Amino acid sequence: MPEARNDRKEQVYIHGHHESVVRSHGRRRAADSAAYLLPELRPHHRVLDIGCGPGSITADLAALVPQGRVTGLDAAAGILARAREAARERGVDNVDFTVGDAGALDFPDGSFDVVHAHQVLQYLADPVAALREMRRVCRPGGVVAVRDVVYTAMTWYPRVPGLEDWQRVYVGVARAGGGEPDAGSRLLGWARRAGLTDVTATAGAWCYAGQEQRAWWSGLWADRTLSSPFAGLAVAGGHTDRAGLEAIARAWREWGRHEDAWFSVLNGELLCRVN
Repeated sequence: MPEARNDRKEQVYIHGHHESVVRSHGRRRAADSAAYLLPELRPHHRVLDIGCGPGSITADLAALVPQGRVTGLDAAAGILARAREAARERGVDNVDFTVGDAGALDFPDGSFDVVHAHQVLQYLADPVAALREMRRVCRPGGVVAVRDVVYTAMTWYPRVPGLEDWQRVYVGVARAGGGEPDAGSRLLGWARRAGLTDVTATAGAWCYAGQEQRAWWSGLWADRTLSSPFAGLAVAGGHTDRAGLEAIARAWREWGRHEDAWFSVLNGELLCRVN
């Protein structure tokens, strides 16, 4: 059976910037979200961080290129105030932020040594076009680096009833919004279609266990399930109803109360050398 895909060109960022979403994204760091890229960075590098969100990874990258400069780009103007605040708090001044579209980057060819996008391509209606743009603005010899999740490969214990429903509903909402929730497993194929030929594909994982991590992870997903734009899209799209969302949120909180709870998130990663 052919893979189900939404052929429409518009796209929807299904999470929005609800507090539960920013709580998650603002905790990310280069060490846990871009470790595959860090050996490529040099102090003088110019870096473009696409989909920078609240800027926690962007600020880390800026600290790692002290003689260079990092530009954080996001489609949502409102979140960039948080990103600028994060940079100020970290004391990095070699960073700037701008609103932009990953599929139509407003930079000349070869503007950057490194072009990075973390958890971005999964939301785009045309990820191949975005990768072509990333390649265009990266100098010859530079690196395009992308990392995205594989939602259907997420695994957890214990198998609390209701979390399978969360996974099913999430995948349905994401695809209805024009994205691909299993983007991490598609990255290599997308890169090849974008004309990137010198590609190293790897995988990395986040793992949540222990009292603090399981409380944080389960709490943010329970809140996101009920209160972020995802909730409205799930109901409006017929993927579940409000009672179903409430049951999913309860399942998340039940999972988080188990002392032996464990959750792993698989991510695909690519380093693409631009020729």
